[in-house]
Amino acid sequence: MKRKLPHLVVLLGSLAGFLSVAVVDIGRTAPGPITRVHGALDELAQGESCASCHGGIFESMADACLDCHETIAEHIADGRGLHGFLSGTEVSRCSTCHSEHNGPGFPMVNAQSFRMAGVFDVQEFDHAMIGFEMAGKHLELACLECHEFAEHDLVPDGEHRFVGLSRDCASCHEDPHEGTMQTACASCHVQTGFEEQHFVTHEDVWPLAGSHAESTCLDCHEPETPYSLAALTARTDPMRPRDCVACHESPHRDAFVVGNASANGLSKDASCTLCHDPEVHTFRGELVPITAEQHAQSGFPLGEPHTGVECADCHAATNDAFRDRFPGRAADDCAQCHETPHGDQFDDDPFSRGRCVACHATTHFEPHAVSLDVHAQAALELTGAHASIDCADCHAIEDDSAIRRFRGTPDRCESCHSDAHDAFFARFGKQLAQTDGGTCATCHSTENFTDIPEPGFDHRRFTGFEVSGAHAQSVCETCHERTPEPDDHGRTFGRIVAHSGSPQACSNCHDDPHRGEFDARGLPRELDGRRGCERCHDTTSFRSLSHGFDHGLWTGFELAGAHAEVSCSTCHAPVSPSRAAALGGRTWSEARGSACNDCHADPHAGQFRRDGAVDCARCHSSAREFGELKFRHNLDSTFRLDETHSALACSACHEAVQVGEVEVVRYRPLGKECSSCHAMNQDVLRRPRRGK
Repeated sequence: MKRKLPHLVVLLGSLAGFLSVAVVDIGRTAPGPITRVHGALDELAQGESCASCHGGIFESMADACLDCHETIAEHIADGRGLHGFLSGTEVSRCSTCHSEHNGPGFPMVNAQSFRMAGVFDVQEFDHAMIGFEMAGKHLELACLECHEFAEHDLVPDGEHRFVGLSRDCASCHEDPHEGTMQTACASCHVQTGFEEQHFVTHEDVWPLAGSHAESTCLDCHEPETPYSLAALTARTDPMRPRDCVACHESPHRDAFVVGNASANGLSKDASCTLCHDPEVHTFRGELVPITAEQHAQSGFPLGEPHTGVECADCHAATNDAFRDRFPGRAADDCAQCHETPHGDQFDDDPFSRGRCVACHATTHFEPHAVSLDVHAQAALELTGAHASIDCADCHAIEDDSAIRRFRGTPDRCESCHSDAHDAFFARFGKQLAQTDGGTCATCHSTENFTDIPEPGFDHRRFTGFEVSGAHAQSVCETCHERTPEPDDHGRTFGRIVAHSGSPQACSNCHDDPHRGEFDARGLPRELDGRRGCERCHDTTSFRSLSHGFDHGLWTGFELAGAHAEVSCSTCHAPVSPSRAAALGGRTWSEARGSACNDCHADPHAGQFRRDGAVDCARCHSSAREFGELKFRHNLDSTFRLDETHSALACSACHEAVQVGEVEVVRYRPLGKECSSCHAMNQDVLRRPRRGK
């Protein structure tokens, strides 16, 4: 190891000496003068600084070039510009493109330089090689318009021949937005002209199709609005794309839009595309096809009979205004499309609110759907017998108009039915109830003419004869007996005029069981406004004397005393029904008479009979007890009672005697002489017996 060390020292010393000689030689030897560009540099002007360009012992010539050309070094390092486009081998041999020592007038950047880099015509240089897509107006520019020093031998200090330019539009063009836009110009503008805009990112936000692709930016992005370009580029968060209604006014009704949106899970403002295609350039022209479900949301479901109807049959495919093409017809507004056969009859009546479907089904016009409930909205409600008649019976086709008359059809009874009463009730016109159906409805219903519903016919009001009491318990036919055959009016109900006399008189229907006794001369014709039978009777029953019976007035026999206490049947015995019929309906027998002995036996055995009759009233009064006499002995007899006789009892003179089988008190004849009662007394000293 020690023997090799001297040899190594000798070797290294020799190498160092060689290199020193070589370097000194290089510094002093040049192949030719350098170019004016490099010659303008002080450190290269004397030609003695070869290492500055060719590098030193440990540096290549390419490294030496990049020591001065820092911008080029950055491009190569970053892969930018033309030098960044070259391969690694090419960028390490600068002299291949940029030759030196060819004299001051030699351009180091020349056509050969570009050819070596693959650019065979400098004027056709494709800037895409350096990452700058040139198009439009830029292609019309000469190189010197952008690269001012491209052909200069000497480039001013701080300037560049080609590099150093910014791709920012504002580096060449004035900014009309005055810095308000926060995005690159190329995001909106194209190189063909500033008037033509193009959003390179618009497809990511909202694809521009159809007429939208033909709109200018300002058509949608008006200045000083939230959607202006300045406002959008200033946002840090993405803005949600606008819905159609943000720009287009919807002509549709809210119900249609909301209904379709809800059915498809969309918001109201985002539902336009359910029917409209953005590719279509106009809303007019051809009709937009929609489904039956979508059409139903308009309020007009396309059910029968509209399922087979073409859209154009109802919506003309013209450029008319939207309201003309789509007037918003209601599903039940048939008259919008169909001609009405009724003329103007239902234009302003209760049925106009329901339109055609108030009477017709939605699937067909015939047969109609007028129910009784529907007809009840008209002036005449169909009840009773009216409910079963045919419509044509009342609604006929008039004249030659071929229009069936519905409105204005008479609704009063007398318009269709003849008057079975022969105008009897016409005189009560103002008193009759003015019902919608006419005066007949005061008494009659629509069920039939025979039955009179409650409260019934006011007999007293219209005939003057009140049906009360027993009359009210009878059926009408009791007085109005039906005829076997109907008359011209169809009436079988008997007419009261068939009876003679006044209809209000009882005797018109009832026999007088009293045989006119109470209409005799001298008896009152009227009592308290009551005439005829009503003077005593009411209509409850003939036996009911609600007004009382003045026995003395009507019979001449006043009921007094005991007579007032006895029942009527004591004197007027009831008769059997069979005998009552023979007596004209009388149910009580006549009294035996008005004399006492007509009812009472003569207890005096005819002692007071005079001219064949006994007048009890000469001594007795019905107002007193039978034994309480009104007989006055001194006035009513031929024998005056003196003081002595007045003190005697009646029986002292009037003793009971046997007359046949009856014991009778003897009143007459009696002697009026003393001897008739007193015998001759022979012994004046002896008191005679009484009565002898």
